[in-house]
Amino acid sequence: MRMSTKRRLAVEAMIDLALREQAWPVALASIAHRQRVSLSYLERLFSQLRTAGLVDSTRGAGGGYSLGMQASAISVAAIVGAVDAGSLDADVGTGFLELTDDLSQQLAAVMQTHMAGIALADLVAGQRDAGVVVEASPPHRAIAPRPMVSAVGPRPPPRPASAGVPNSVFELGNSMAMAAARLRP
Repeated sequence: MRMSTKRRLAVEAMIDLALREQAWPVALASIAHRQRVSLSYLERLFSQLRTAGLVDSTRGAGGGYSLGMQASAISVAAIVGAVDAGSLDADVGTGFLELTDDLSQQLAAVMQTHMAGIALADLVAGQRDAGVVVEASPPHRAIAPRPMVSAVGPRPPPRPASAGVPNSVFELGNSMAMAAARLRP
C-alpha cells in the first residue's frame, strides 16, 4: 500500500476542512483553491467521504461541508478507505518491484494499522503547532453593489434631451426621409 495522490489529497482536504469548519460549513471551492486542485475532482472525493459518513454537506447560501463526526474519531485509515471504496484494487501499479503477494499484504496491513492509529485531530493539532494561520471569513458575504469606476475618470453628467431630436428609430427614419426629399430637385 502507498499514499497515492488521491489518498494524500483526501487527507489534506480533510485537514483543511477540520481547520476551518468550527463556525460554519466550508465551501468546497475554497478548499479547491487552497489545495490547488480542480473543484470537480474534490467533489468526487467528498461524495465518497459523505457516503462514508466522514463529512456532512449543507446546501444553500453559506453552505458547504463540515465534519460528520469529531475529528478525534476520524482516522487516516477511514479517510483512505472512504476514497478507495469501490475501486477494484487500490494498489495496482504501486511501484513495488514485483514483491511477492504475501509480503505486499503484510506491508499493506502494517500501513493500515499505522494509519488507523493517526487521528485527524492529531494532524490538525500538528498544523496549528506548525503555525498554520486560518483566515476568518464569513460563510457568505453580502453582495454589495460596487461603485462604477472608470480608468479614464469620472463620468460626465447626463445631458438633457434636446427638443428637436427624434426619440425613436421611426421618427429618425421619417426625419431622414424628409431631409432627403428636400434635397431632391
